[in-house]
This record gives sequence, structure tokens and C-alpha cells, in this order.
Amino acid sequence: MPVPPLASEEDEVLADPRRSDVDEWGRSEHMRQLAHRLYRPLYEKYFRVEWEGLEHIPTEGGALLVSNHAGAIPSDAPAIMHGIETELGRPVYGLADAFFKGAPVIGTLWARNGGVVAHPDNAYRLLREQGQLTLVFPEGTKGPSKTYDQRYRLRRFGRGGFVEIAMRAGVPIIPIAVVGAEESMPILAKVPGLARAIGVPYVPLTANMALLGPLGVLGYFPAKFKMRVLKPVTFDEPPDQIRYSRSRIMDESESIRQKIQEALYQMLRERRSVWFG
Repeated sequence: MPVPPLASEEDEVLADPRRSDVDEWGRSEHMRQLAHRLYRPLYEKYFRVEWEGLEHIPTEGGALLVSNHAGAIPSDAPAIMHGIETELGRPVYGLADAFFKGAPVIGTLWARNGGVVAHPDNAYRLLREQGQLTLVFPEGTKGPSKTYDQRYRLRRFGRGGFVEIAMRAGVPIIPIAVVGAEESMPILAKVPGLARAIGVPYVPLTANMALLGPLGVLGYFPAKFKMRVLKPVTFDEPPDQIRYSRSRIMDESESIRQKIQEALYQMLRERRSVWFG
């Protein structure tokens, strides 16, 4: 009786979805679909997210998505990623501080759902080599750490590194303005001493904590979310140059920040209610 050939390691990987599901960035499509099912009621019924301008996001090829960022525990990133993935059927990778990657349990869940450490090399590979949609928040932690009296006032977009990456990768930047996240978990005050002691960017005291007690640590207010995708920003620079004009990068960065800021002010003028839009 003939002996069947031994399965190769490659065959085993293909046959076992548990071994082939996680990509090189740590993202798991199985985990992502589970997250979509769990998050959908929050997205559709609680935040009642509405989009405008989704046609500006390309259906193929790389693009750098750039947005304002807010909320003590930011609620905008999962809403943006869920909305684009369900509406357009394209995965979105979210760039964030390395702090998340090192956090126990949270770091693994973050990576399985498309989180990637915000580093120029990672962004370049995602955009240029793999043609992925990649989300970045140029305000960094300065955005979600704003107190409520500073809501919807965009912080400086760093040194414009996101512009240089888009130029180098040869992809457009897609600005996105988000209204609603500021009110979902507004910060009333911060405790800088405690933040330094435990090594985190900030420790917030939120309105949610004041009204809901312990539930307010993770419980969002049901603010109405509106997302406006602005026209793509493209550059007449060839990709993969050794260096790019620093003044051009800073000018483009400030221009994009201003586009998002103006869109936010317009959306706020049009908004009738924090809770009903």
C-alpha cells in the first residue's frame, strides 16, 4: 500500500487558517470581522455615523488618510476604519504611537485590528510597496489630550512628516474632518503628575467620569458623528527622492491642517445639535 507523501510546511500553513490569517503587520482578517460585528451597533445606532465625500477615497492603490483626533480615549479612529472598510471593502491600517504596541493585551488586539507603529519605514511600505489605505493623526497625542474648552481647534501637525512620506511613496493625501468625537468623551482636566509617574502621555478627568462614575472610564456619550472626506491632495514631486524641500513640506502640512480646520468650522456651523446632528 503506497505511503502518502508528507505535507510540506507551506501546505500546512495553507490548510490551517489559524497559521495563515495574521499578516506581517499582525492584522487578522478573522479578528477584524469579529470586531466589525461587535462594533456595528455602536457605529450605526449609538454614534449614528454619517459620511460625506467617500468617493474621494480611491478604490485601489495607496493613499494616506489624515484626520483630526479627539476624545480622551479617541473614538474617531475605530469609526473611520470601520466605515471605510464596510463601505468600500478596503482594509485600513492605522498608524499610532508605539505605546499601544507595548501595552499588554491591548497591544495584541490593536495589531490584530490593523494597528501599526507610526514609523516612516512602516508607512512607506504600506503605501508604496503594498498600496494600502493608511490612517494617521498628525496632531498625535496633542489632539485627544485637549480639554473641552479647546475642542475643534487643531493642534500643529508636527513637522510635516506625513507629507514627506506621501511624497516619497507617490500617493495622495486624503484629509478627513470628524465632528462628534470631541463630545463623546470630553476632558475637563488632566493630572500631569500622575501621567509622568505611570509613563503615559496624559491622565484625563472626563465629563463621562463625573456623570457616570466608574462606567465613565470607558463609556462614551452618544454624540452624533459626521465625517467629511475632502478632495485628495496630490504633489508634483517624483517619488523616492533622497530629500524633499523642507519649506515645501511645512507649507503643504499647514495647508492640509487649514483645510481640515475650515471644514470643521463649516460643519459646526451647520450642526443643529451635538446629539442629533
